Amino acid sequence: MARYRDANCKLCRREGEKLFLKGQRCTTDKCSFERRPFAPGQHGQNFRRKVSAYGLQLREKQKVRRTYGVLEKQFRNYFKSADKKIGITGENLVQSLETRLDNIVYRLGFAGSRKQARQLVRHRHILVNGHIVDIPSYCLRPNELIRIKDRSKKLDLIHDALKSGRGDELPWLRLNKAALEGELLEVPKRADIPLTANEQLIVELYSK
Repeated sequence: MARYRDANCKLCRREGEKLFLKGQRCTTDKCSFERRPFAPGQHGQNFRRKVSAYGLQLREKQKVRRTYGVLEKQFRNYFKSADKKIGITGENLVQSLETRLDNIVYRLGFAGSRKQARQLVRHRHILVNGHIVDIPSYCLRPNELIRIKDRSKKLDLIHDALKSGRGDELPWLRLNKAALEGELLEVPKRADIPLTANEQLIVELYSK
């Protein structure tokens, strides 16, 4: 399976904004983007070039894809599926990515980053409606219950991440910190999704 093995901080620097790929580190002075807010590479600091319309579309696509940790082929499949649904294609795309199990685990605050959330899912620490689900791309539906497995509730990783309070901020999620469980109340509206991206540019890119 294809995997990105280079430094995650290079992705933030390439996109020109924080994607919060390293969890708590991204909020400290150790964040590479804070120390070197320019593109990676030998000429990243000095190289300047006018960006074309296609370049803007490509960068927006890469930013969203890297934020959710999705490979190119997976992302294209998400777009094809969103394009077939009723409604605005860009919003459908973001909603599909947002309701992935690994993303919901992250949004609830059980993990410090989406990569960490994916690891929790793959290592079978997460229950959905009482059953172990180890597929990070599993698409959650409204009223499905996400819970930490009993034998995993003492993991320091989870308790450290819960201090972020992310699950308390989103109106479409219900979080019970005492029971280490949460629920997807509804498919989130685009305005309620904390993602700084212009998904219409992605639609234009794939519609060529």
